[in-house]
Amino acid sequence: MKLLHIDSSILGDNSASRQLSREVVEAWKAADPSIEVVYRDLASDAISHFSAATLVAAGTPEEMRDAAQAHEAKLSAETLEEFLAADAVVIGAPMYNFTVPTQLKAWIDRVAVAGKTFRYTEAGPEGLCGDKKVILVSTAGGLHQGQPTGVGHEDFLKVFLGFIGISDLEIVRAHGLAYGPEHRAKAIDAAQAHIAGELFAAA
Repeated sequence: MKLLHIDSSILGDNSASRQLSREVVEAWKAADPSIEVVYRDLASDAISHFSAATLVAAGTPEEMRDAAQAHEAKLSAETLEEFLAADAVVIGAPMYNFTVPTQLKAWIDRVAVAGKTFRYTEAGPEGLCGDKKVILVSTAGGLHQGQPTGVGHEDFLKVFLGFIGISDLEIVRAHGLAYGPEHRAKAIDAAQAHIAGELFAAA
């Protein structure tokens, strides 16, 4: 099985989402030693944001692309193929200013491709990635779950993943991390207990 591990936090070793996503991957590897992991760090190896240049590159025949267009097209193709090749994905998704990091949004823009991860039919849109499992590591300084302030974070990711057909979704959550050391420790402990407990119980 191929596992794609995505991190998007800009905080390096101080990142709770990085710590927890790494622990998810380690637990998954312990449950299935044959797993093949591909890692993408969207902060240190950022994908350029979706732009007019991206669209122009995609619409320009390969033999007519200049160097910048060729780079954009190659980046888009590699990112998409990496996702399509994965049987499972672990996504570290901290909340920044009520939404996901822009680095993660740039990645989403590269994998949300009509005809590849979804398609439009007479009955409406149809997701094409229903064979994938996703574990979402959701972290936040505040408590936003079920609140209007959480719509652009966890809810947005659920909508996107559902749109491309993914229904096998697990969430490892550590929120309220900025509410003081005690609250942070309890949130991290609860997330780790989730990972160590039922997350791979059936593996």
